[in-house]
Amino acid sequence: MQITPNKKIYFASDQHFGAPTPELSFPREQKFVAWLDEIKGDAEAIFLLGDLFDFWFEYKTVVPKGFIRVLGKLAEIRDCGIPIYFFVGNHDLWMDDYFEKVLDIPIYRENQEYTFSNKTFLIGHGDGKGPGDIGYKRMKKVFTNPLSKWLFRWLHPDIGVRLGHYLSVKNKLISGDEDVKFLGEENEWLILYSKRKLETKHYNYLVFGHRHLPLKVTVGENSEYINLGDWIGYFTYGVFDGETFELKKFG
Repeated sequence: MQITPNKKIYFASDQHFGAPTPELSFPREQKFVAWLDEIKGDAEAIFLLGDLFDFWFEYKTVVPKGFIRVLGKLAEIRDCGIPIYFFVGNHDLWMDDYFEKVLDIPIYRENQEYTFSNKTFLIGHGDGKGPGDIGYKRMKKVFTNPLSKWLFRWLHPDIGVRLGHYLSVKNKLISGDEDVKFLGEENEWLILYSKRKLETKHYNYLVFGHRHLPLKVTVGENSEYINLGDWIGYFTYGVFDGETFELKKFG
């Protein structure tokens, strides 16, 4: 895909809307909607790399209450013909087909490869990648098991959503101190994962979320690992203009 002159591709991740409460989350939602309004004029495409919501579960005919301004703005942008791509994160991994059917936004559960203006990208949320984090990897297998989803669906939505939100807010990714400290290249597991991927295939940019810390690290010849940060404390996003990738802060 060749980027149109004066157009850009935008990336954002880890908004965690709904946390720690809907009331406290609301100003962050307003800020994100303002960002979407600002970028829609020159956006070639928008990539959302997961954890848009702090908890999301789709019943057959019910989705979690709220987030109407965010969903409405995404629908407006799609109606203008701008592609939006959504990568499921660990907090919204129970997403089904609501985005695809209602918003015309495709969702992805695994890394995807793209080429934009002759630059190659590997893009994903980033959870469960690289060495370590064995406990989470086991837990993810349980959460994504069809039987687990079927059993949870039998909970009344008022109970299921409240329980899911409670457990999600307790997750250390919302406020864990380790997520605001750079651990060094030898200990950052997404950096290690990126270097391992580059052993078998070259990418100019390996772009992930999940880590909550904005990072831009050279991991090989003409290869950079990018972490997009979050919309809890950093309000950072990525932008690619066809030649270079930048991390920027909104507001």
